[in-house]
Amino acid sequence: MPTPPRPTLPDLAAHERLYRTLRQQVMHGELTPGLSLTLRGLARQFGVSMTPAREAVRRLVAEGALTLSSSGRISTPELSPERIEELAAVRALLEPEMASRALPRAHFALIERLAAINAQNTEAAVRQDAVAYVRTNLEFHRTLYLRAQTPAMLALTETVWLQLGPTMRAVYARLNRRDPPTHHRMILAALRAGDEPGLRLAVRTDVIQGLRHLSG
Repeated sequence: MPTPPRPTLPDLAAHERLYRTLRQQVMHGELTPGLSLTLRGLARQFGVSMTPAREAVRRLVAEGALTLSSSGRISTPELSPERIEELAAVRALLEPEMASRALPRAHFALIERLAAINAQNTEAAVRQDAVAYVRTNLEFHRTLYLRAQTPAMLALTETVWLQLGPTMRAVYARLNRRDPPTHHRMILAALRAGDEPGLRLAVRTDVIQGLRHLSG
């Protein structure tokens, strides 16, 4: 198989823009599970040539944000209950650890920022805006974990979020719920109190109970 041509500098900029936009759309559940995509369609939608479209898709497939079948079909992840349980177990291992490492750096301004994001998450739940709900939920967690200064663990966690994004959006939309996640308040209370065991428990419970709906 011939080696594809290397992208030119303008193509690199286009590829990075397409990669970041599509990655965010998948993570936040803007695309439904099992949605078929084509290189030609992506190139046309984003106004780029086939080369940056192909390179962006290649990176997203490597991260698990998209799947590529043996026949060449590109699609968003469509997860089995077993796969969801596996990804939930990974989150339950990584996220309490990052929260614990963030705790010594959880100053007042960070806690206030988290509370503001949680208020947006609550508003999204009341509006039944599934995409905004997933986006603000992940923003709440990511803002906390950035303080842990553990880039490798955060990168692994974001890979899991990428795979779960379309399924989370579809399930939350189907549940038609208006109540916000109660465990975010427990996370905030533990941060204010400097309660490391309570913080670990709150994060783990938030992750496990939230994903239980996905595999049910």
